[in-house]
Amino acid sequence: MSTPPPPTPRLVLTQKGRVAIVTISNLTARNALTRGIFDAGLEAFRSFRRNADIGAILLCGDGPHFCGGGNLTRMIEQRSRPKHTQAEHVDACHAWIMAMRECPQPIIAAVEGAAAGGGLALAMACDLMVVAENATLIMSHAKIGLSPDCGATHWLSRALPHQAALEFMLDAAPIPVARLHQLGVVNKVVGPGLAVAEALTWATTLSKGPYAAHGRIKRLTYESEQRSLRDQLDAERDAVTESMYGEECAEGINAFLEKRSPRFVASS
Repeated sequence: MSTPPPPTPRLVLTQKGRVAIVTISNLTARNALTRGIFDAGLEAFRSFRRNADIGAILLCGDGPHFCGGGNLTRMIEQRSRPKHTQAEHVDACHAWIMAMRECPQPIIAAVEGAAAGGGLALAMACDLMVVAENATLIMSHAKIGLSPDCGATHWLSRALPHQAALEFMLDAAPIPVARLHQLGVVNKVVGPGLAVAEALTWATTLSKGPYAAHGRIKRLTYESEQRSLRDQLDAERDAVTESMYGEECAEGINAFLEKRSPRFVASS
């Protein structure tokens, strides 16, 4: 009897209530990233951006690992191909990451097992991170003579002092989960096997919140990196003024005065 071929690497999209669950599935390679996964991620997150029925997004890996980053077999084969094809491969990943950044919904990474290289960078591209205490987090590019991609230098240099960011990228050694939690990169640390459940609980709570306000909060936070204080204050003025006259604000104020929980999402 012939051995069946391994399953095709893919993204699996499911939905639970108002939470979209995006699962990286490439079980034979620790959920390593592929061009097909990049393209599917771009398509999925662009669709979420236009879907107000999705209030939060959970990104996780299939099976025991989150994502092992790049596939070494592909890299070996890539070295015999023209350089521009590698640039196109990385651009496809980066297009997906930009689509994530442009989503108004909060995105939570649920990390179990390995999150290595581009896999760890992808987790950091999410807005929030829930990580199992025994997860293996490693910025591994330098181990094979590469510089980081998938936004790793961006996330780390903005979240950490440059000494810590460079330590993680230059040493290319496993980073203790507790240390990244202490430094504020990881939001919540949970027991082994509990990251997805905890992230789903958090995502469900956030999905019931004010969709438009969440989008404005994300946009203000990330765009502040490129603005002066004066420009950021102007942007905050514009956003809070727009929010003030929206239905979400009306519901929030009424709920507070009536001493009840706000109902930002209509009951189905």
